[in-house]
Amino acid sequence: MEIEQDCLLAVARQAGIAERYTSNLGKESVVSRQTLEYLLNALGYETQSQEALLHSAERIHKQPILEPVLFGQADQVIEVPLHLGSSARESDFQWTLETEQGERYEGYLQSQIVSDARDEGGPLVFSLSTVLPMGYHTLFVLRKGRQSPYQARIIVAPPACFKQPALQQGKKLWGPSVQLYTLRSQQNWGIGDFGDLKRLVIKMAELGANFVGLNPIHALFPAYPESASPYSPSSRRWMNILYIDVSAIPELSDCPEAQQRISSPDFCQRLSAVRASEWVQYTDVTALKMSILPLLYATFKHQHLDSLTERGQAFHDFVEQGGESLLSQAAFDAIHADLCEQDADIWGWQVFPEHYRHFHCAAVQDYLRENQERINLYLYMQWIADEQIQEVQRAAEAQGMVIGLYRDLAVGVAESGAEVWADQGDLLLDVSVGAPPDELGPLGQNWGLPPLNPLTLRHQAYEPFIQLLRANMKSCGALRIDHILGLLRLWWIPRGEKATEGAYFYYRVHELLAILALESHRHQCSIIGEDLGTVPQEIVALLADAGIYSYKIFFFQTAEDGGYFSPAHYTVQSMSVLCTHDMPTLRGFWHCLDLKMGHDIGLYPDEAQFKFRMDVRLHHKQAILDSIAGHGLLPESVGRDAMTVPMSDALCEAMHLHMAAGASALMSVQLEDWLQMDNPVNIPGTVEEYPNWRRKLSQPLETLLSQPEIQRLAARISAMRAQQR
Repeated sequence: MEIEQDCLLAVARQAGIAERYTSNLGKESVVSRQTLEYLLNALGYETQSQEALLHSAERIHKQPILEPVLFGQADQVIEVPLHLGSSARESDFQWTLETEQGERYEGYLQSQIVSDARDEGGPLVFSLSTVLPMGYHTLFVLRKGRQSPYQARIIVAPPACFKQPALQQGKKLWGPSVQLYTLRSQQNWGIGDFGDLKRLVIKMAELGANFVGLNPIHALFPAYPESASPYSPSSRRWMNILYIDVSAIPELSDCPEAQQRISSPDFCQRLSAVRASEWVQYTDVTALKMSILPLLYATFKHQHLDSLTERGQAFHDFVEQGGESLLSQAAFDAIHADLCEQDADIWGWQVFPEHYRHFHCAAVQDYLRENQERINLYLYMQWIADEQIQEVQRAAEAQGMVIGLYRDLAVGVAESGAEVWADQGDLLLDVSVGAPPDELGPLGQNWGLPPLNPLTLRHQAYEPFIQLLRANMKSCGALRIDHILGLLRLWWIPRGEKATEGAYFYYRVHELLAILALESHRHQCSIIGEDLGTVPQEIVALLADAGIYSYKIFFFQTAEDGGYFSPAHYTVQSMSVLCTHDMPTLRGFWHCLDLKMGHDIGLYPDEAQFKFRMDVRLHHKQAILDSIAGHGLLPESVGRDAMTVPMSDALCEAMHLHMAAGASALMSVQLEDWLQMDNPVNIPGTVEEYPNWRRKLSQPLETLLSQPEIQRLAARISAMRAQQR
């Protein structure tokens, strides 16, 4: 029997799937029946008939006697709903609460009942009669005659995310956001590393900056290094080992073999070549680092593991704390590397031999036992990466930076990586995350990233989400969450379908925000939310109330007449930026190099579209000049006619000061704009057409920040920010 439309829509709504959506152009679209049925199937509903659908919905939504997770605030007494039959006797129940801090409370249900709505189909509610501290607590409800208690996690969270005291006091902060791999230096091995980052942090602090922002530094694919997008990681819990500064590893000074290899003529020649390249040569860089790192691990094993020194114990502690997640990451990287030695085209677990296609396969467990040192090598590299980024944050704090590092959390993980390979139901593998059609992407976007499974997520009391936040809030003072709108809803696309065939799935945003606030306070980490795209009105106030900094890109802050909103009118609780990694550089924008490049690589359907975009760009440039001039920040040396004004040091400085004079508490700059660079780091919508995620900065760190004009610009930004406090 075919499912009636009303029945299908009712179950979809109950599941959290919206049957229609409104684009950011105000156009309303209806989700297809096929998409609704597919997504319900992916969530475990049965759609072969209406009866099957209703039975599966009843099973999935069966009300547990005690919810697996409950939420409260630190200044409130927690009330607990129990979904019991009306015949259940209150005297049969008692409860025990174990707080995260080790305290224990007990009580009887009968004496603490708040309300009883069982006759109307509602719950019996009782009070825990105590105010709990912030944290994760465990509630046990015991029932006479039942062997095991009902159990729930109680999460007590602050009302909003953490903010550094300086931000609460109104201080206006600024700093650069960098793609770490783009940094050049005379020390690195052809890719920016944690040593470069430490030097950059120290120098930027001297110039008045209070943070240095990073691209996602999540684990990628060391055995398949050309898969370089930081936004399509293998895992979001572990780090990209290519960022290790090999020269800073303590074992190097005790390893003559590694020293000799590094100083050999062949190695020096290869090292010079990757340093000199305008683009990161990922394969060559990986080969250089992986020819030395195993030697350093062997030295570490001999000196610290065999006799278990204090340093060896620190490694063991790191591995124990990382648990199965870290072990599966190391196993994936080790097996992937072994397979790629035989076939360089092994791009992910989908093309592994069948007996290796999941972490929990018997053959993988055999591999772990038989290749312990191989696994330990990858565990060692993760440990070294963790040590080095901790050292960078310590250096930032020692320099007096208010925030220090601010990290970036990607939306999801690549289907081909370690996290999916080890998945046990935390992810929906038949669904991909993306974005619906809008004016920037009329065909929508499919990011190829499987979303978290909302059913298992809540059943596990959000443990995967908690661990993800903890991993990314380490060693930083702020975390940028890419596409933070996903806490409310994500655009789900059926496997193999176009992005236009998706639908929005709504998560329990209040619960996710509560956990985010709690972990934010625990790590003393401010939260920046990338809130671009199709923004639903209901999320704006939620994010603001949660203390999350909005993300204001200057070029997107336009009025209906095409004019630009003054940065003075931005909300204080925001980070303002001129450009991002997904945009042309400042110079590229001004000289329309992005449009010309898009034309050359065929991104536009015809010449008319190209000309239209050029005309719109000219209009925007004129509006920018008018706005800056109107605020008295455009020097007399810069003309007022966008047709004839080129990008120059004076105009670049004026645009930066225009932003610095704004209301945003945080302001981010890009070093490529300070260097007047042409080429972007990434062109969205391209794969083969442009070498994304590879373009380096045009100058090395040793000379970049010592230039008088850059020091002057930094000083003027610092002065302007101080005036806005």
